[in-house]
Amino acid sequence: MPKPFPLLLILAALSVGLSGCGTVNERLSAGMGDYVPQWAGGLPADAPPRAGTPQYDAYMKERERKRLMPAAEREKEEQAEKGATGSTSGGAIR
Repeated sequence: MPKPFPLLLILAALSVGLSGCGTVNERLSAGMGDYVPQWAGGLPADAPPRAGTPQYDAYMKERERKRLMPAAEREKEEQAEKGATGSTSGGAIR
């Protein structure tokens, strides 16, 4: 029968190691998600940029500009953007 002290020491070492992995994974997962392809569960192509980046600041300014724009002008601009990207959706049903 194993002695209790070495068994306790092994369990303590395993628990410390496992908790360390949790901390590492938390930090890595925030950045690694950007590099995983969409088909494997990564971010979709139309996902907004990450907060704290210059692209995010520009994205939020553009979003605010569109929010303050009258609805008629906003719809015209969205239609023009869809036409420029080659989208062939047959119009949204509302």
